[in-house]
Amino acid sequence: MNNRIVYALSLTIGNLLIAPAILAQTSDIPRTEYGKPDFQGTYTFRTITPLNRPKELASKAVLTEQEAIEWQEFENRRQNRDLIIDSVGGAQYPPGVISYNEFWYERGVETIADRRTSLIYDPPDGRLPPFNEIGKQRRADVREMTRLSEGPETRTLQDRCLMSNRTGPPMISGSYNNNMQLIQTKDHIVIVAEMIHYARIIKIADEHSTQQLKWAGDSIAHWEGDTLVINTRNYYYHTGWRGTSRQMKVEERFNWIDENTLDYDFTVEDPLSWDESWSARLPMRRIEDPLYEYACHEGNHGLIGILAGWRRYETMGMNGDGTPRD
Repeated sequence: MNNRIVYALSLTIGNLLIAPAILAQTSDIPRTEYGKPDFQGTYTFRTITPLNRPKELASKAVLTEQEAIEWQEFENRRQNRDLIIDSVGGAQYPPGVISYNEFWYERGVETIADRRTSLIYDPPDGRLPPFNEIGKQRRADVREMTRLSEGPETRTLQDRCLMSNRTGPPMISGSYNNNMQLIQTKDHIVIVAEMIHYARIIKIADEHSTQQLKWAGDSIAHWEGDTLVINTRNYYYHTGWRGTSRQMKVEERFNWIDENTLDYDFTVEDPLSWDESWSARLPMRRIEDPLYEYACHEGNHGLIGILAGWRRYETMGMNGDGTPRD
């Protein structure tokens, strides 16, 4: 029995003990006119629970209530941009855009409700598996390509405003724009991510009908009882999401936790990056706010400025990061 099955069983038992009225286990699930669970709405998946379990919590999968409060206070202070001195810099900076102040961030202020120390639950250590040799070499090639910045196609998909970790699949909480809207028809599911303002139009089908490569991959959906399952493959890029390859496959699963919360569970498989698959899950909480336009688009002046800056440094005999050339 693999870790994912064990985790699912333990989660089900825990829900029965802690929340017997959980919506997904009753006949009260809201349904569409087609008889399927009605997941439609706007949701946020912001949280300060990280994807990877912090190394200092390596032996602790779940925090106590008091530990969660203390960790939230520590992490919210650590990531507060208004308390950071730009001139310090360094590799220990929290993730995000350094030049933005705290006003622009929407990372959330709390851990997820079950107080897990990572979104990843498989492998059991709560961390991404190590990259295999093929994955390491591809990542090194991407870093060098980005370092040289010889053209727009050598910058990251996020720099180019094409894709992001919040765009999906899979969708993972980050610094801001951690919101999405889900729309259903009889034959399609639409997931609109606020980040990059990207809409995934997903056909309900048993098999992929095209080999066309797409930025967000080719997604198809089906129902397993009251669980919505989305499978995605055929990615356009070979230097994409977290350094993954075109062979990446993602399975996403949506279920009700309660009338205002979806359980979002996903598994990533990419033999050209990792020798094993990995899985994570996070809650998506219903919100009343609408999605706002994310006015970042390919070819915007930010990308032009990045490339112009690198060319300027080159004329001065320096690398694009300001260090002297060898």
